Amino acid sequence: MGKKSRVKTQKWGTGATAMATPKEMLSLISELLQKCSSAAPPPGQEWAEYIQIRSLVEKIRKKQKGLSVMFEGTRETYFTELMAWAAENGASCEGFEICHFGEEGYGLKATRDIKAEELFLWVPRKMLMTVESAKSSVLGPLYLQDRILQAMGNVTLAFHLLCERANPNSFWQPYIKTLPSEYDTPLYFEEEEVRHLQATQAIQDVFSQYKNTARQYAYFYKVIQTHPSASKLSLKDAFTFDDYRWAVSSVMTRQNQIPTEDGSRVTLALIPLWDMCNHTNGLITTGYNLEDDRCECVALQDYKKDDQIYIFYGTRSNAEFVIHNGFFYEANAHDRVKIKLGVSKSERLYAMKAEVLARAGIPSSSIFALHGADPPMSAQLLAFLRVFCMTEEELKDYLVGDHAINKIFTLGNAELPVSWENEIKLWTFLETRAALLLKTYRSTSENDRSLLEQPELSFRARVAIQLRLAEKQILEHAVRCGRARREHFQRQLEEGAPLPRCQESSISLLENSHPESGLPLSLHHLDEADGALEGLAGAEPGDGLLLNGAVTMENGDGTPHEVEQSAKRTGDEAVENK
Repeated sequence: MGKKSRVKTQKWGTGATAMATPKEMLSLISELLQKCSSAAPPPGQEWAEYIQIRSLVEKIRKKQKGLSVMFEGTRETYFTELMAWAAENGASCEGFEICHFGEEGYGLKATRDIKAEELFLWVPRKMLMTVESAKSSVLGPLYLQDRILQAMGNVTLAFHLLCERANPNSFWQPYIKTLPSEYDTPLYFEEEEVRHLQATQAIQDVFSQYKNTARQYAYFYKVIQTHPSASKLSLKDAFTFDDYRWAVSSVMTRQNQIPTEDGSRVTLALIPLWDMCNHTNGLITTGYNLEDDRCECVALQDYKKDDQIYIFYGTRSNAEFVIHNGFFYEANAHDRVKIKLGVSKSERLYAMKAEVLARAGIPSSSIFALHGADPPMSAQLLAFLRVFCMTEEELKDYLVGDHAINKIFTLGNAELPVSWENEIKLWTFLETRAALLLKTYRSTSENDRSLLEQPELSFRARVAIQLRLAEKQILEHAVRCGRARREHFQRQLEEGAPLPRCQESSISLLENSHPESGLPLSLHHLDEADGALEGLAGAEPGDGLLLNGAVTMENGDGTPHEVEQSAKRTGDEAVENK
């Protein structure tokens, strides 16, 4: 790897566009840090704060123009070097090649037939950029002194990437040179493109992502300029916001958890070559082989020669794909809209409802999800709404009535209503709530469809409008389903139809099958999707720079994908941690 890469950079005062002295720049950085460290704005003022922060960032970017590290040529120029480097270091390089696939960007193309579940790609640990390799790099001394780097592996990985990019002799140069020069995450959106996300459920996370990134940049700018342990970092001469945004986006769209060498814990990693794969619906097919110490991927399906090879990034919503990965996946089988629900503590029946929910393993206040499927809700949300709409007598029946504990097991079963009246109430509530959420949008679905027909729309504006439309379509579906179910159960009530009853023997089977006594099999945990959404929505502006609730990675074109979490492979059997 002795060949030097052709890297171009400028130092302070050497370029025509260098318009600020270090002292002037430090003043702007201090102003940005102060603004981004302030308390959250009052409700309704989030957009104004975003614009203020963005304005400061744009001032800084303007004065830093021409100072960022750049590689000569385009990224595809270096694909041959990447493949040669991968082969030299023990990665599999046969059976596929890097190819461009139109709007999907770069991906892997099969050069021969590949069977489903065939192991076709592996990447050894020494090729991976990890938090552990960062600790033993030039970044190590600063890592030992800085609490943020120690607490946030994703930030450490971003700085590791920046330091290695600036080093022409870095072992990882063949990989780094093939990374996109920019991404399509909201960090790169123009102001007008972000406006398309206003009123969507994604907008608050977009604001937080931008504010966190700006604050972290300002903090580390000062650290790099003043901390003794940062004195040997090449970033000291030129550390721009654009550099940091690029590193953050590279990690945010590509990071993945793998086990440490001894298998005792997990660490974050960037996985060269494998991160070229694009996303499709399916199952996770990547694991980590501790015995051979390498990341391994088996084929998701049969692939013919010249087919594109896909992997499944995980059960991400399109909001998560757009915010953290920079693309919208139209065929997303796991798309959803968040809905925050809770039992009011001032309600007369609060204690009883909270107790029934607790016995079902459901919080009295939580973030759930509506889906595009039929029914549009999970068993957990159905159970919550049934309890939410119960009368006092119904609550008593589930608390102290005959077989009260066993009845908890039926709360999430769509075939076993509490009562016809209860079903009418809950579906009426869902219909009304979804209709109210639809009214918060500033445009109609028809308006969005018309906008998407405009050929001059930028890619990022199109992604934003697609997300906005998808949210509305899920809510519109919930309204239709709520209305249809309400009318159905109203007819059941009027006709005096008998309520379906669960056989006691069936309840016993359910109870005995659960490993943790006293909690329903179907309700013990909230949905994986609901839990992820709750964690994301509950994140405070200092919880994490990358705001990434799940580990992710990205393909070559900057349109990322969800990455499989670490797994251990022993022999032919893989155990995956999703």
